[in-house]
Amino acid sequence: MPKVLVTGSAGFIGYHLSALLLAEGFSVVGYDGLTDYYDVELKRRRHAMLDEHPQFSAHVGMLEDFDQLHSLCMAERPDVIVHLAGQAGVRYSLENPRAYLDSNLVGTFNVMECARELGVDHLLMASTSSVYGANTAMPFREDQKVDTPLTFYAATKKANEAMAHSYAHLWDLPTTMFRFFTVYGPWGRPDMALFKFTKGILEGAPINIYNNGEMQRDFTYVEDLVRAVRLLIDAVPQRAGNPADIADWDSLSPAAPYRVVNIGNSDTVRLMDFVEAIEEECGTKAIKNLMPMQTGDVPATWADATLLKQLTGYQPQTNVREGIKRSVAWYREYYAV
Repeated sequence: MPKVLVTGSAGFIGYHLSALLLAEGFSVVGYDGLTDYYDVELKRRRHAMLDEHPQFSAHVGMLEDFDQLHSLCMAERPDVIVHLAGQAGVRYSLENPRAYLDSNLVGTFNVMECARELGVDHLLMASTSSVYGANTAMPFREDQKVDTPLTFYAATKKANEAMAHSYAHLWDLPTTMFRFFTVYGPWGRPDMALFKFTKGILEGAPINIYNNGEMQRDFTYVEDLVRAVRLLIDAVPQRAGNPADIADWDSLSPAAPYRVVNIGNSDTVRLMDFVEAIEEECGTKAIKNLMPMQTGDVPATWADATLLKQLTGYQPQTNVREGIKRSVAWYREYYAV
């Protein structure tokens, strides 16, 4: 089986992906900065669980440290790189944009340089549904223009897509970018809505609900999402011999072995219904602090996941109530509440 380098392996999605790959027989090299953007102990616990597997090796380092990342890549020589690391969070980008510049731009460039030098079979990198920005035509399709990002976080991810396309073209480097839609699930990040809502409801503390609850999201359960990523590893983009032959459902570039793929549940859930489902699992009502829309936020997201289904035969399908049930159960067990 191929050896896969997963950056951000101690992160929420990186942990779940690494666990899935190990279960399927891959060797996984994990690389994570263990930054203090949120509880580092949560990240250490994720890495520790992965470290119990003989085919996993954990390495701590920053993406911005090219020498360290390069040395690891040259020593391990992975066949595939899945780049999930980076500075996450839409709202934090309003407070500390430089963290996004350093991690998402410089760090991603370093990953691409290593992939180029190695000549990996496939480079896969995380983008975000936030790149759709001010677009209002939904569901969002990969062929829509993404020229109106509303946060610096989204702008860095759009830049990553453009950077990756240039490398795919120049170096014939097969590259897939995936746009994630509102991922949730066990072992989630403390800055994400599900985690904050669960914590607040169980502690009897108010929870902030933006735009007075008039929001909709395409919530994607994390195990569905990493299954999609795992299947996309095998869907290696090939340079089009004749661009006119590219199917109308495909985002394959006419100039490079490069593709962008939405990963979402292809459904929308009202935020207040999401909160209600958490209340039911927690067995108590939330104290709701209704707030205006936050700067840079959008009222709705909705993925067209036709391309994912065409490429892999798979589409995320976990019902949001089932996903919330599993997530709240994890939270209760982990925090003994």
